[in-house]
Amino acid sequence: MGVGELIDLAAHRADRSRRSFGGRIAFFFDLACPFSYLTAERVERTLGAVAWVPVAPLPGAPSPGARALLAAEYQAMALRLPLVWPDTWPEPFPSAMRAAAYAASFGRSGQFALAASRLAFCGGFDLEDEEILADAAAAAGLAPGDLLAATTDSSWDVELEATAEGLGRRGVRELPALRLGTHWRSGQQALAEAAALVRAGALDAALSGA
Repeated sequence: MGVGELIDLAAHRADRSRRSFGGRIAFFFDLACPFSYLTAERVERTLGAVAWVPVAPLPGAPSPGARALLAAEYQAMALRLPLVWPDTWPEPFPSAMRAAAYAASFGRSGQFALAASRLAFCGGFDLEDEEILADAAAAAGLAPGDLLAATTDSSWDVELEATAEGLGRRGVRELPALRLGTHWRSGQQALAEAAALVRAGALDAALSGA
């Protein structure tokens, strides 16, 4: 087996979109995505406990523009949620996403993602700022120093990017995304569509097919 094959195998194993998460719904998010933030605030109130999965920007996804900005502001207003734009938006938060992958390895992804999302989209803070990330780490019950060390470790990118590619192979073109067993929902209406599945009684069947 050549080096290239070994790298491909490692990426395949790192793809978290392949996992069933023990029958739980999986919530795939990007901390730079305002719709991920708006979903994060409501996902567990709507669907119960979910697996929180950080993911890199999806391959081929369109760059966010004025239409996305207005759509997010409209949705935030309708939901009565605060929405403040970080000065760096729509730039990605690569360090913060490595931190999210690190938090996920300790089962603290949800706590970290909520804290970080609120700092970014309620406070307008830059998640590439070490002090801001340290605050999010503390809120999630993680050692800030260890989390900040993870932000300089590019090996976390393998999991984030492999998961993004896995979502792409499954037809997911935008974030956030929800996996309900064999069913996928994505984009700004993903949570509403997933909730509709629950109300229709389709969730048990979907999860049993995972």
